[in-house]
Amino acid sequence: MLNTKGLLKKFLKWRYKNISNKTFIHIMSLMVGLIAGLVAVTLKNLTFFIRALLEKGIAITENQLYFILPVVGLTLVYLYVKYIHKHPLGHAVSSILLALSKNKGLLAIKKIYAPLITAPLTVGFGGSVGLLGPAVESGSALSSNISRLFHIDAKIRSLLIACASAGAIASIFQSPIAAIVFAVEVFSIDFTMLSVLPLLLASIAGVLTSYFFLGNEVLFKFSLTEGFELNDTLFYVLLGVGTAFASIYFTKMYFGILNIFKPLKSPKYKLLVGGVAIGIMLYFIPPLYGEGFGFINNLLEGNHIKALGKTPFDTYLDSIWVVILLLFGITVFKAIAMTTTFAAGGAGGVFIPTMVMGSALGNVVAKVINNLGLGFDVSESNFTLIGMAGLIAGVIHAPLTAIFLIAEITGGYELFVPLMITASISYLITKNTLDYTIYTKELVQKGALLTHNKDQTVLTLMQLDDVIETNFKIVKPEMTLGEMLYKSVSKSTRNIFPVLDSDKKMVGIVLLDDIREFMFNTEMYETTFVKDVMHAPPEYIFYGEDSMKKVMSKFQDSGAWNLPVIKEGKYMGFISKSKLLTAYRRKLINYSR
Repeated sequence: MLNTKGLLKKFLKWRYKNISNKTFIHIMSLMVGLIAGLVAVTLKNLTFFIRALLEKGIAITENQLYFILPVVGLTLVYLYVKYIHKHPLGHAVSSILLALSKNKGLLAIKKIYAPLITAPLTVGFGGSVGLLGPAVESGSALSSNISRLFHIDAKIRSLLIACASAGAIASIFQSPIAAIVFAVEVFSIDFTMLSVLPLLLASIAGVLTSYFFLGNEVLFKFSLTEGFELNDTLFYVLLGVGTAFASIYFTKMYFGILNIFKPLKSPKYKLLVGGVAIGIMLYFIPPLYGEGFGFINNLLEGNHIKALGKTPFDTYLDSIWVVILLLFGITVFKAIAMTTTFAAGGAGGVFIPTMVMGSALGNVVAKVINNLGLGFDVSESNFTLIGMAGLIAGVIHAPLTAIFLIAEITGGYELFVPLMITASISYLITKNTLDYTIYTKELVQKGALLTHNKDQTVLTLMQLDDVIETNFKIVKPEMTLGEMLYKSVSKSTRNIFPVLDSDKKMVGIVLLDDIREFMFNTEMYETTFVKDVMHAPPEYIFYGEDSMKKVMSKFQDSGAWNLPVIKEGKYMGFISKSKLLTAYRRKLINYSR
């Protein structure tokens, strides 16, 4: 039997002697991009295989009740999670962002294979979610664990996780530039020479993997025939405003529906309620079934009848205004169907549903403009594309990703100006209304979100455990002054003493300055008690609740040099301003290297 640990140790020694860190990072980024690309291809193929089997079975039996299939898929996911995974499925990108900020980029091994099982079952059976999030999660988990295997530090591990996301996106959309920009915008990677080449290598590896396994097959079969018309500028501004409001609606609906499902404690009840709700929506609006790439392609081809599929309203489709209402219904209900799928226990991503919603809204805006009878004629396919960019910019707060993704999909930059107009307006309005996204709301509340603000990022990366000090002598309220001096003060190197009751709860503090005037007055040793001289600290730090930014703020506002840390009502120790600032300075130096 091979001694794998011994071989790994020999390899690491050889690597340190013969390969520089910079070269090794480049090699790793290529490998990570290749792996992420393979993960994305595997996810796509598994999902299409499941969908092909189901479509073939439905065609043979002439069963039109396909809207029950998502319930079957969700049930299979539920059984997997309960009996095999045994841990709730988290949101893919949010869990990665949390690991980057609070766990040094370490992701569980389960996150490698769980998305490869749960996402194809959810999406393949028609769940109204996307595959991008699971592909990014699985690739990132692989990258994290490979980095740990090769003893790569936390900073480079974070970069390689961003490389994995770039590789996955490049593979799915065959858009390498947008993949790099996504990693920079969403994972807050500094766009420097240290990061740009690894991201580029990973992105190239991902897109080449896609070409190798899938050939020239693209998600969107579209050729740009109409460029930007200056006369349409106002309409693109209007589309930017419309996609901004749709983005706000999308985000609020997401968290609103999740809150509706919270009272349902049992996963079985969530599955039942969510499954029935999805079935009803799919019956009336069939394009909500699955990811929705077919729907987008049909709109880009100008075939809205095929895009809508068979609905209970087919007899009214001769009226363009009925078509517009149905397309607007998809805009409204895609967010509901997607979130219901998540709430019912499904696995998937929000990026592609965002694109579906944006394509429907963009097409609606174009159709309204063209059919108002005012003599305007705009390109419906162009508005469909730019509507996707507007929703991506607003929902994910990633305007540059939106611009470059759609530009690469169209194979050129003829629409660059309208993309910039719509995406920037959508982003600005949404960002000023909501300071969080679907990915980041919980992280913002916890103070655990990495940003491009270096000071903020360094504070987020700091851990409270690293700065808590416990070498303080504890005193009790009923102790006499004499006892305090002999048992605590004489044996302490600190000038602050926490006062705890019998349950280890802090009831106050005593400073050396509080007793300095009479500490040598022996007449007071038996008549003065700790409770007589103690007082409340100027502020408390609550473990698990206060972010490092909040801790810094408490020191600044209180003017204190030491503040006690409380965990679940009990005393843990103190944090000193000097140690906090020293830890901050060291972290800043390491982060800036």
